[in-house]
Amino acid sequence: MRFLTTLRGQKLLSLTLLLFTLSIGILIGTLMNSGVNAAKGQTVAPDATPLTIPSPVKLSNEFTKLAKMMEPTVVFISTDYTPKSSTRRNRPPESDEDEDGLDLFRRFFRGPVPDLEQRPFRREGTGSGFVVDKNGYIITNYHVVEKADHIKVRLRGNRTEYPARLIGSDYETDLAVLKIDVGHPLPVAKIGNSDSVQVGDWAVAIGSPFGLETTVTAGIVSATGRDVGPHQFQRFIQTDAAINPGNSGGPLVNINGEVIGVNTMIATQSGGYQGIGFALPVNTAVKVYNQIIQNGRVTRGSIGITFNNNIKPEVLKALGLKNGVIVDEVTPGGPAEKGGLKREDVLLALNGVPIKDGDDLVNRVSDMPIGSEVTITIDRDGKTMEKKVVIGDRAEVHKSNPRLGFVEEETEEPGKPEVTQSRFGIGIRSLTETDRENLGFKENGVLVTSVEEDSFAESIGVRERDILVSINRQPVASVDDVRRIQSTLKPGDAVAFRVMRQNPLGGRRGTPEDSWVGIYLGGTLPTR
Repeated sequence: MRFLTTLRGQKLLSLTLLLFTLSIGILIGTLMNSGVNAAKGQTVAPDATPLTIPSPVKLSNEFTKLAKMMEPTVVFISTDYTPKSSTRRNRPPESDEDEDGLDLFRRFFRGPVPDLEQRPFRREGTGSGFVVDKNGYIITNYHVVEKADHIKVRLRGNRTEYPARLIGSDYETDLAVLKIDVGHPLPVAKIGNSDSVQVGDWAVAIGSPFGLETTVTAGIVSATGRDVGPHQFQRFIQTDAAINPGNSGGPLVNINGEVIGVNTMIATQSGGYQGIGFALPVNTAVKVYNQIIQNGRVTRGSIGITFNNNIKPEVLKALGLKNGVIVDEVTPGGPAEKGGLKREDVLLALNGVPIKDGDDLVNRVSDMPIGSEVTITIDRDGKTMEKKVVIGDRAEVHKSNPRLGFVEEETEEPGKPEVTQSRFGIGIRSLTETDRENLGFKENGVLVTSVEEDSFAESIGVRERDILVSINRQPVASVDDVRRIQSTLKPGDAVAFRVMRQNPLGGRRGTPEDSWVGIYLGGTLPTR
């Protein structure tokens, strides 16, 4: 028994030693394998330490807060404009080279050259603006929407293009007011006081340069009162915040997130940003906006004179005067002439308050009510006297002077959108059996025979020979179906066409039916 017990103990010990040895072997093998894999994974730079990405931490500062507050109020504006078309008929070739070109045209189309209609290209533009009223009123530059056939506005984070209507504009300050209807209140920009702006203040420009929406750039106010614009009422804030094409109409904001200007123009020799941008002071913009929403246009007072605002102080000193404006011309039949003013009179005071210079005179007179009477103190040949002058409408007084008497085209009155039955702008007819056979099209639908220029249909991409099969998921089988659906829609409604369009390369199976491809085309019905 003792022998058996000893034998069992030796076997147990041997088994234990064997298991221990195997464990040590497995551990060593694992370590060696891990080392080999590590070496294989980092053979290019074995002595380099891999980088790690830390947990995200939000670094907030005043610019971050400002951007979050302002970005929802800044909009992207797109426009298009098509000049009137003309037709060239039977024009004789100007050279042999021209005739060769026409020959190529004939060969390509395998037929005679048709009368060539000079259909002008549609011109498109983009700009920026900012919301100043929760009901959808927007301030932008006049040159952004000038002559536009269609104006569309996109809000931040929303790909919908809302049709905008022009409430009014002011050529002399290059400002315009737009209105969009989105069905809910909009966030509005906070208006500041541009009279408090000082050189060296932080300035932030927000807009859509080159179509890059809600781009934020920062700089400082470089100067104030810059007289670099072509118009009398433009005295700009200069900034080195980056302003580029597409920024026009966007806000210039102070560090408190208050709008202090409307980005308008840049000084550049390259066509892009070179560190000098100009914004119209917001105080001027507010005056223009308030008149437009009340009257649809801006009216300014005038007395009907012209003068040189660059007269040197030495000239006045030689005349024995310290201040004043020397009259160059008196507008025939204008308020000044009726009040007895003449050329070479020196205007010294307005209602007893001295006139500093020409800008001071124009600013004060332009703010006076049309038809009000003012007392002007003048110096005539060394004698001081007073004249009574009735303030006139600047646009009427200077209507013969295009530079001073520009009058905007009539626009819609605020709060009175045009109400008309919407039109798609397409010619259509029902498909005949012959059509179906020739086209290889067996479904229901109507054939598009023409697309009007500048119409809703053209804007969304409808083409002649498309087959319209549904509108807003309502099937279309006849012209009456289209009229019925059209009558239920109003300006501002979203519309989706489903059209079938023939693939010129044919279908996969080579059958006529297989060559038709269904696509959706959509947009918002214009307000006018």
